[in-house]
Amino acid sequence: MHIDFSSSQRTSLGVEWELELVDLDTRQLTAGADEILIAISPNGDGVHPKAKHELLQSCVEVITGICQTVAEARADLAETVAQVAKAAEPRNLGVMCSGTHPMTDWATQRITADERYATLVERNQWMARQLQIFGIHVHCGIRSPDKAIPILNGLLAYVPHFWPFPPPARIGSARIPGWRLIAARYSRRCPPPACPFQLSGWDAFEKYMDALISSQAIQSIREVWWDIRPHPGFGTVELRICDGLPTLDEIACVAALSQCLVERFDRQLDYGYTCPSRDRGWSERTSGEPPDTGWTREIVVDNTGRVQPLTTAITDLVEDLLPIARRLDCSEELEAIPRLMDRGCELPPAARRCGGEQR
Repeated sequence: MHIDFSSSQRTSLGVEWELELVDLDTRQLTAGADEILIAISPNGDGVHPKAKHELLQSCVEVITGICQTVAEARADLAETVAQVAKAAEPRNLGVMCSGTHPMTDWATQRITADERYATLVERNQWMARQLQIFGIHVHCGIRSPDKAIPILNGLLAYVPHFWPFPPPARIGSARIPGWRLIAARYSRRCPPPACPFQLSGWDAFEKYMDALISSQAIQSIREVWWDIRPHPGFGTVELRICDGLPTLDEIACVAALSQCLVERFDRQLDYGYTCPSRDRGWSERTSGEPPDTGWTREIVVDNTGRVQPLTTAITDLVEDLLPIARRLDCSEELEAIPRLMDRGCELPPAARRCGGEQR
């Protein structure tokens, strides 16, 4: 099958943030997406250019336009989140984002009335119904399909560097584990697998998608929920590694790291170099079931199986990417990553009211 790729400008950026709707009294996930989207849509029809439905009615996904810098993407998100939060307030709802909700039973959640979601649930049954998970997706523009797969292959070597986001949350002097680990186990139950295969090029990607659709493993390439995937319609590589991030600070860090890595590989290809390659087995070994060790864990850093402390690997990577970050005007966000490792993240008010202060 032929898959058109809408080439993007180099290093353009887009971010998607899935927000949970939480009842401020019961602290449970609560349906409200329909009402909120109608309230903020320009024509009152529920269609908003930068906010949309997700699988559950207790989620609103906010998205940016095509941005050039991390700061621009952050400001874009903040504006839409403010609209959602304002519309949620009179309904006694707060907005927050975590990998999954720590208390709400997935069986109580209402599925959004949409043909695509109905088909998803019909085909996957209880596995799909349990997808009470929320994440952050970063799109980085790619200039041609010829670059998309080599860049995707190169990014596979850095999947472990994204896994600690969100970092442990700090409340007062105590640190608590995020909800990422629970969500990670949920999200890997639906096919196809989270870690993409190493593909030789765009033609190999087209053949693989054709095989998945012909075998009825999927109905469209939108159902390929890899940690990193090409997005032909947007002309991007989409990094879907991180589960829910609680604040814009963490989102800015992840967006900066993503954009800088893609820019580095793009330049390497321009210079005639080959992007680094990581055997799929090592990527799965590192990221398949993350242990409860957060920043203190060790990760596999090459195809020989050599391991390195995660904090060392991330600090070294930040230093390596700083010249690129300065050109992309995101050095401040990239340099915040080591500080984030040290202090943890600050939970927003809605998250504090959902059990954070009791853990």
